[in-house]
Amino acid sequence: MKALFEKVEGIILRTQAYGETHKIVRIFTKERGKIGLMARGAKKPKSRMAAITQPFIHGSFLIQSGSGMGTLQQGEVLTSLRTIREDIVQTAYATYLAELTDKLLDEKKPDPFLYQQLLQTYTWMTEGKDAEVLAIIYELKMYRKAGFAPVLHECVNCGNKETPNSFSVNQGGILCTRCMHIDPNAYHMTDKLVQLMRLFSTIDVARIGDINIKQENKQKLQQIMEAYYEQYGGYFLKSKKFLKQLDLLK
Repeated sequence: MKALFEKVEGIILRTQAYGETHKIVRIFTKERGKIGLMARGAKKPKSRMAAITQPFIHGSFLIQSGSGMGTLQQGEVLTSLRTIREDIVQTAYATYLAELTDKLLDEKKPDPFLYQQLLQTYTWMTEGKDAEVLAIIYELKMYRKAGFAPVLHECVNCGNKETPNSFSVNQGGILCTRCMHIDPNAYHMTDKLVQLMRLFSTIDVARIGDINIKQENKQKLQQIMEAYYEQYGGYFLKSKKFLKQLDLLK
């Protein structure tokens, strides 16, 4: 098969060493979805590849694809997103979202909308918006993409659109007052929390303004999202452990 050269726009999700001087990079591209590429010489400090193969770089990349793994030939930084790499909290959340994307997205299946959501999420982080809330919004988008999004706009049991009362991880969504008895372990939900989850599941990240949510509400949403992923996600995420350690420090 003849090697093909192609220019793509993408975000580097992660890198791993390959031998003494090379890297394998995972890139979420706008045009080709998630792909893995060999970046030859990228571990050499003076290599032109070193600067463009850092995690969370948003760039334009020239790639060469063939019958096996493609090769990253060169690249140009479009947005460095440098503050993410310089801030431990931003790094933790960005790493988690990158790992979530890498685990749940199929290889070479383009999704321009989800690509834009991740890029905007990282951009908002560098501008100081709440990384915890941004992570929840992106998580819900990924859950829908992966086919296990919770039912939030009606009772998961009876379809009643009124009086949401609780969130059941076991049932996979909101329960109304009449159906709350189905799951005694369901999380009680205030109207405000239900509204937030519904908003987060549908809003385009680009439309988010100032984010101001009570800490107790954020913690409750994080608990629900974590329990929900553990039930339905299917993949262990190493980056979650670091996030939990950060929460303990806070």
